Amino acid sequence: MQREVDRYISQFKEGYFSPLTMLARMSEEVGELAREVNHTYGEKPKKKDEPDNSIELELGDILFITICFANSLGINLTEAHDQVMHKFATRDADRWTKKDTE
Repeated sequence: MQREVDRYISQFKEGYFSPLTMLARMSEEVGELAREVNHTYGEKPKKKDEPDNSIELELGDILFITICFANSLGINLTEAHDQVMHKFATRDADRWTKKDTE
């Protein structure tokens, strides 16, 4: 995914935005996700004239900006994921009640 996003972004002169701009965009997208979750699971229904977005598309937008952010900083998201999973597997190994595997 990181290579695909990089190929897409690299066709434009502007390239990646600055880290602060990316963080602002990420915050914006998380807000849009919150709005969709609130409309779907909360007490606030959508207005009749509001566009029909979906949680899936909003999560996709967050994934895209996360990949852009990582690419712009030279972060390999596969390696970051592996590090985070190791952290959870060791630090939180006994935090949660495990399901029976029998």
